[in-house]
Amino acid sequence: MGSSVFLLALFLLFTASQIFNNAFAFPTNLQHHRHRRFASHNYRDALTKSILFFEGQRSGKLPANQRVTWRRDSGLSDGSDMHVDLVGGYYDAGDNVKFGYPMAFTTTMLSWSVIEFGGIMKSELPHAKEAVRWATDYLLKATAKPDTIFVQVGDANKDHVCWERPEDMDTARTVLKIDKNNPGSEVAAETAAALAAASLVFRKTDRAYSRLLVARAKRVFAFADKYRGAYSNGLKSYVCPFYCDYSGFQDDLLWGAAWLHKATRDPRYLSYIQVNGQTLGASEGDTTFGWDNKHVGARILLTKAFLVGKVQSLHDYKGHADNFICSLIPQNQYTPGGLFFKMDDSNMQYVTSTSFLLVTYAKYLTSSHKLVNCGGAIVTPKKLRALAKQQVDYILGDNPLRMSYMVGYGPRYPRRIHHRAASLPSVSSHPEKIQCSQGFNAMRSESPDPNILVGAVVGGPNEHDQFPDERSDYQQSEPSTYTNAPLVGTLTYLAHSFGQL
Repeated sequence: MGSSVFLLALFLLFTASQIFNNAFAFPTNLQHHRHRRFASHNYRDALTKSILFFEGQRSGKLPANQRVTWRRDSGLSDGSDMHVDLVGGYYDAGDNVKFGYPMAFTTTMLSWSVIEFGGIMKSELPHAKEAVRWATDYLLKATAKPDTIFVQVGDANKDHVCWERPEDMDTARTVLKIDKNNPGSEVAAETAAALAAASLVFRKTDRAYSRLLVARAKRVFAFADKYRGAYSNGLKSYVCPFYCDYSGFQDDLLWGAAWLHKATRDPRYLSYIQVNGQTLGASEGDTTFGWDNKHVGARILLTKAFLVGKVQSLHDYKGHADNFICSLIPQNQYTPGGLFFKMDDSNMQYVTSTSFLLVTYAKYLTSSHKLVNCGGAIVTPKKLRALAKQQVDYILGDNPLRMSYMVGYGPRYPRRIHHRAASLPSVSSHPEKIQCSQGFNAMRSESPDPNILVGAVVGGPNEHDQFPDERSDYQQSEPSTYTNAPLVGTLTYLAHSFGQL
């Protein structure tokens, strides 16, 4: 009897190991039997383009060194309705609204990309830091008044009635804010995280700016924590369903505290995490990381403090982070072509954010000589990097359609993206104003975009690896800043590891 149990245990262990190895292997239809020493793609070119995309999303007065030259100044009176200066920042996706919640998350992820991989970015580092600063300059304006954050400029419902260039905007530039009476802990805590993370980006090169960022981060986080509540309650008609807070604000508070701990080393933030971690959902089973839910990112960030920083009181976060890695095993989470698939709407954002966490966690595990154990199946940092590379390769063209989902990369890429500025003729080629409803002719047209929004990563294919390349299909054809931001870090790692940087 005992030998039978032993044999059964061996079989189950072998089976678990095989399942894990299969899950983290390249799908056979995408292998091409490449030798691992040879790069599948020009990751450096993709990196350059992934950062360039942010210049195409800029709002405000464009600088002299603007490289996306078909864009012009826009939103120059933003904030005037409330007698504040809210000029600048980014349009989050293909419309002309500035949503503070995803903009802050974009800023945090761009900053994290630079913090982890900026040392190997070479000539792209200045551009990446410019992309961060374009956001933080705006976030500093939005948080200039104590216990108040301006969280949105533009009315999305009215904006979506029009299809017009940012340069022609004549829809309401409604300014929305949170304060003591109308709290928004999620957007405030994410803004604090963005400012804290960015302070690390500029710590060595612009100390005064870095100090300003971290001081503001502390104040904003204190506001987020003291006046608790969801911004999508008080501002529901404006922010839902666009960037409604579905996961609650607890994850953002944990995330914000984790970034402030990293940026300041102030023991008060560590104490905050130790005391509040469980009530803020540190051990919850959620495995989706994006603009709405930050739990997984916080777990991995805090695991670094345990593994590398030797903060023993955070040892539980290693287990929480490992659970996320193990959650990536089931094959039903991947398309037949091998793409990680979370949901129909802009799925690529989860591909890029997950890939970033894989290469970043692999870095932490390597430096501390640790592994992940998934029910007896051991996963190494090498396997995490292989899965991240497979996902990026899929984005860049190793997929059933042989299409790059990054605009401007490779011979075949989306030509009709859900993006107003890209789909309408530029101001230089068509100086006359294009009226609100007049632009829908371009939106409905099957003609290719007149302006190539280089580097934009679209929402991506469906669960069957199908992609229609239709401008009206915003779920699959719309790019976003928060899709590109984590990809910057992953592409930097891949370009460096294959000797392209």
